Amino acid sequence: MKARPYACPVPADSLITSFLPGASFHDANAIVVAEGHLSALDHFLQALRHTPRWVDVLMVLRNRVVSLLGLKDLGALSRLDPAKPASAYAVGERVGIFTLIRNTPDEVLLGDQDKHLDVTLSVHRAAATAGGPATVTVTTVVHVHNLLGRIYMLPVTPMHRIIGPSVLKAIGKPAAA
Repeated sequence: MKARPYACPVPADSLITSFLPGASFHDANAIVVAEGHLSALDHFLQALRHTPRWVDVLMVLRNRVVSLLGLKDLGALSRLDPAKPASAYAVGERVGIFTLIRNTPDEVLLGDQDKHLDVTLSVHRAAATAGGPATVTVTTVVHVHNLLGRIYMLPVTPMHRIIGPSVLKAIGKPAAA
């Protein structure tokens, strides 16, 4: 049976809980993973490597539209060196469209900031008891700073609720798949 992403509360022990106060938007989705021994960053990299093509097409469209408004081009979600292992990433480096903020085996925090909004993403791994499967939860928190940020979030919010679970599906697949 294929694991399916599902909406859930933010894990209580997640580092991202400190980013929740005052958030303009947040959501969390989880999936049961077959590869529970992988680090949180390994799971994130797996998701990026298997980003659906339509998501990258939407990112190209997003980048073209927002460049007209003076927002930055983030590139493609799947943009990363496929040969670079998780252990080679250092805090402050770009991982896809995000900057690595914190990295532990059980959680990675990534983000992007500008004058319009701040986005923080957590990939949190919770191991099941007795060697069973693990659960990976991806939480997104957005703090909007001004009117342009609020306008930007109008189309992004509903699209994020589709894109997030679609990208998360790759985490639920065995790494060899």
